[in-house]
Amino acid sequence: MRQRALIVDDSQATRSMLATMMDELGFDVEEAFDGANAIAILRTGMTFDVLLVDWNMPNVDGVQFVRAVRNDPFYNQQIRLIMVTSVDEPNLMEKALGAGANEYLMKPFTKEMLADKLTLIGMTR
Repeated sequence: MRQRALIVDDSQATRSMLATMMDELGFDVEEAFDGANAIAILRTGMTFDVLLVDWNMPNVDGVQFVRAVRNDPFYNQQIRLIMVTSVDEPNLMEKALGAGANEYLMKPFTKEMLADKLTLIGMTR
């Protein structure tokens, strides 16, 4: 059975690119256009193995989303979260990891870089 990923990004182009990469890496993919939409998807009871979350989004940004997931017992607390963003300041990376992200992937990236991050957080290729 394929693992499931939720891509949370306000950019359709980024979601499409990530969806293609994740499909090629063996994941079934759902997409959310921002953190609020992702929370609504999670609230339906759909389960995911990994969430790929953009930092800068309207309504609910990536860090707010990660905190919401980590602070709400409704969600599977074993779910893995990767912050996927162009924000490259070390203190902001620490903020994302401190909020509960498992890893941080800088844009632009390749499928191999994504696969390496997935391996780092214990996802099989």
